[in-house]
Amino acid sequence: MSKVTSTVTSKGQITIPKSFRDRLGLSAGDQVAVETLARAAAFVTDVDCALLFPFEAIALPSLWEAIAGPDEVPFATWGPNEDRIWGWKDELAAQGLAWYGKLVRKRATLLSPALLADLYPGDGNVDDYRRLSIEGDAARVAAALTGGAMPQSMLREEVGLAGKAGKGRFERAMIELQRQLLVTHAGVWEQDAGWATAMIALTTSVFDVGGRFEPAAAAAKYLATALNVTAAELGRAFAWPVADARTALDGLVERGAAVEEAGHYRRQ
Repeated sequence: MSKVTSTVTSKGQITIPKSFRDRLGLSAGDQVAVETLARAAAFVTDVDCALLFPFEAIALPSLWEAIAGPDEVPFATWGPNEDRIWGWKDELAAQGLAWYGKLVRKRATLLSPALLADLYPGDGNVDDYRRLSIEGDAARVAAALTGGAMPQSMLREEVGLAGKAGKGRFERAMIELQRQLLVTHAGVWEQDAGWATAMIALTTSVFDVGGRFEPAAAAAKYLATALNVTAAELGRAFAWPVADARTALDGLVERGAAVEEAGHYRRQ
C-alpha cells in the first residue's frame, strides 16, 4: 500500500489528497488547516481512523501530518506543533471527541466516536471486561477504573504495578485493554513535580458505546480511509481474527460496497 500524504501551502494549510477529497466532498484546491482542537476533532471525524504519528507500513492519515505537514519530523525540536499534538491527543478523548489509545498494530491511534461505536465489543457497562474474559493485570486495571478515571501514576500504584518492576506489566495490561477498546486516555493530571500524567478511564465512562458492534460498518469505514486492504491487514488493525476480517470485507463485496482482487479489497 502507498502512504497517503498531504501537502502544505505557504500559508501552512493542509491540502487533502484526491481520494480523501472525494470522500469528504471537497473540491480540488480546498484546504483544511488543523490549527485548533475543534479542527483536529473534525479531522478525526472526517477520516474515522488516524494514527497519532505517521508510520510507513500503515496507509492511514496521521494527526501529526495534518498539523505539521508531511515533511516535518516530530520532536526534532519542541515547538508549537509538538505542544498541540501532545495536548490534543488527551483532550480529544477527555471531551469525547475521539477515542485515543494503542490500537492499529499497537500504535497510538485516534478513532471517531462513530467508528468506536461500531468496534466496541461490550454492552456498555463498567464490567464489560468480565464478559470479554479479561484476566490478570488487565482485569485488575479495569476493575480499578470502575470507580472513575484515575491518573496513570496512581492507577499503577492502585493495582500494585508501580516502579520499574511493574512498568512492563502495566504497559502490557494497557495494550490488552486498549486493543479491546475498554479503556481510553481522558485528559491529563498535573502533578506537583515533574511531567503531567495521563488520566485513564473506562471507554464507557466517556463515550456512548455498547451493544452496537457492527464489524461490516467498521470495515467499511476503515476501507474508506485506508483505500486498499487485505483481510490480514484489517485483522491486524482491529485485533480481529483474519477469518472475521475476511467475513466483514466479503460482506461489503456482496452488498456492492467493495470489490476484491487477488485478496485486496477496495471501495466500489
